[in-house]
Amino acid sequence: MNQEPQLIESGEPFEKAGLAHRVLQPEGDGPLPTAVLIHGRAGNEDVMWVFARTIPDNWLVVAPRAIKEDPDGGYSWHPRQADTWPSLSQFDEAVTAISRFIQALPDLYQADPKQIYLMGFSQGAAAAYATAIRQPGLVQGVAGLVGFVPVESEAALDSAPLKDLSIFMAAGKDDERIPYERAQQGAEVLKAAAAQLEYHEYDTGHKLNAQGMRDLTEWWQRR
Repeated sequence: MNQEPQLIESGEPFEKAGLAHRVLQPEGDGPLPTAVLIHGRAGNEDVMWVFARTIPDNWLVVAPRAIKEDPDGGYSWHPRQADTWPSLSQFDEAVTAISRFIQALPDLYQADPKQIYLMGFSQGAAAAYATAIRQPGLVQGVAGLVGFVPVESEAALDSAPLKDLSIFMAAGKDDERIPYERAQQGAEVLKAAAAQLEYHEYDTGHKLNAQGMRDLTEWWQRR
């Protein structure tokens, strides 16, 4: 595997994918199991690679840049609104962009369309959940790290888009950005939607601690 993920922000791969991104390709021919890393608010395609070490070496790993410049720097998946939690519909533009990106991966990088997983952090986890809800069958699992389930998702779940979908959810009991209670509420929504939820909570803030990294690594190894 190449040592450094390659930045793609121009040319044919960028045009097809629709988003600037970094890609790390394993050796060998495809189709390749694939992890798509979805960064959080005010992040970019560089910030999620600390979690890439939890993914098996023979996987294709790609990290797209979000769709909107954030006032605080970096990029985000939806405009920040003070004192409100974004609804599922507010992620629709992000879902469209992420879906197009995923659909381009088989042609661009030999991704296996039957083995594509999302891993999102914070707002990126919410965007990953929204994509799984809005595009049933597009991905085979989601790892949501200290994130939240978009509000008003319940109506969209009536058609069971998450049934049997593998989900790893990590919550921080002392998270100063995503309240513990909101994470718990999100877990209940996912359970009610019949997802195969593996829920973990940790004595930490808005991050994944060492035990969380171990649990995440084990989850990836079972994919």
